[in-house]
Amino acid sequence: MTKDVIALTPEMPDLNTLLAGLYAGGPDLSVNTTADGAVVQLCSPDGRPLVSVEAPILVQVPGETARLLDCAVADGPVWWTEARASTAVAEAGRLAGSFAGRLATVLGGTVWPPEAATTDVVPLTTDISAVPVPATATPAVDVLTTTTAVVIQDRPLVPLTNWLSDALRTATAADRALQIVTPPATRLTLPTRTALRGLPNRWVVQHPEHGYYDGLSGAVLHWKDGTFTPVRGENGTARAAEAFKTVTDTGERQLLLALRTRHPADADLVLGRALETAYHHLTDGPPTGWSTAEPVNLPWSTRQLTDLARSRAPQPTLLIAIGHPDRPALATLRILRTPAGVEEDITLALGYAEDETPPLDSIEPLAAVLAAEHGLTTLLTSLRAARRDLTVPPHVEAPPIPVALTVGHDEIESIGRTRAEHPPLGLTPTKLGHPAEHAVHYTFGDGTNPQAWTTLHQLTRHRKQA
Repeated sequence: MTKDVIALTPEMPDLNTLLAGLYAGGPDLSVNTTADGAVVQLCSPDGRPLVSVEAPILVQVPGETARLLDCAVADGPVWWTEARASTAVAEAGRLAGSFAGRLATVLGGTVWPPEAATTDVVPLTTDISAVPVPATATPAVDVLTTTTAVVIQDRPLVPLTNWLSDALRTATAADRALQIVTPPATRLTLPTRTALRGLPNRWVVQHPEHGYYDGLSGAVLHWKDGTFTPVRGENGTARAAEAFKTVTDTGERQLLLALRTRHPADADLVLGRALETAYHHLTDGPPTGWSTAEPVNLPWSTRQLTDLARSRAPQPTLLIAIGHPDRPALATLRILRTPAGVEEDITLALGYAEDETPPLDSIEPLAAVLAAEHGLTTLLTSLRAARRDLTVPPHVEAPPIPVALTVGHDEIESIGRTRAEHPPLGLTPTKLGHPAEHAVHYTFGDGTNPQAWTTLHQLTRHRKQA
């Protein structure tokens, strides 16, 4: 049974309803709060946390609950209350299910996963004195060593929830790796994949036949010195697990945009407009929602996300944006204050089925608008064979193939206009915008020829030459 249980209710659980749910363990268990009251914990008599419940979130974005729970659920605004059970106590999973079941019963909602729902009182029978005292106060972390925070997730899709965001921040601050352990059928959302970027953070897949392996690189892993690390051969190299090599081509594709902008830091600046423009060009509408974690719960608002980024400056702000469920489109937006101004580092992924055509002819018009109106620095567009739903499976995926590169006016000035406009390899760039302040757009192909990588690397070296 999964250790994460979610109650989806049409009404916000009030204090009395939460307490009724927390009575799932009977009168012998106690209630505690942590994270400045944002997390309520059901604890054993000696104070050890058994179930941690995060503050309810109102999800107002169409299709978001179905996307993250990977199943059919009622659409529309819904309160998402997530409970995470301790993996150290056998009864904790059933306690979480009873808590969620009680909320759903009182408020007329549903429970995910459905089989976890119950309203039974779950007595604590485990000998708590034999259970090690948890070394961490972070609810998401199951195992903590001097070098690594391990999170165990047994769910079809692992989103970048507030649980995981908090675990990542805490691990990073303590100079620890964050490693997520899942079964082989689990997938990651793109924000979770982005959060795990960079070793020693890892996605650890526990396969019943192939043991442990890295879900992103395929390297066979073992537990050594308090962390998951690659098994090295005599020559010092790691090998890939056989399960990681298995892949089936479904004809699905993803269009990927890596977009950077720079703006003067003034009081009238509104952020997110470059991303909004990209959505309009590629999906015929703006993003439907944004948030700092998943589920993406807030209706799209450039003004609100700007206010949030301004309140956090000079610290960077990382945001997630989602599109309409009819056209899978998911973006991460990193906002950073620098001496040059305010910079946006955006990655946008859009998914297409085998019978759908990615809108490559929209890239150049989009680049022209971004360069003229939104402070474009660079825009790299790529295409790759990957899942339409934008989730990340634990097997090898083909790398993206570059389609086009656009370089904005200010970047061209730093490179040198002559060098930017006369690249090697016979490339003929297109000038976008006003002749005196134009951007340069290079086209490499339709995303099917891997040779485009060589062309891009040579162009990059050419741009960097003195």
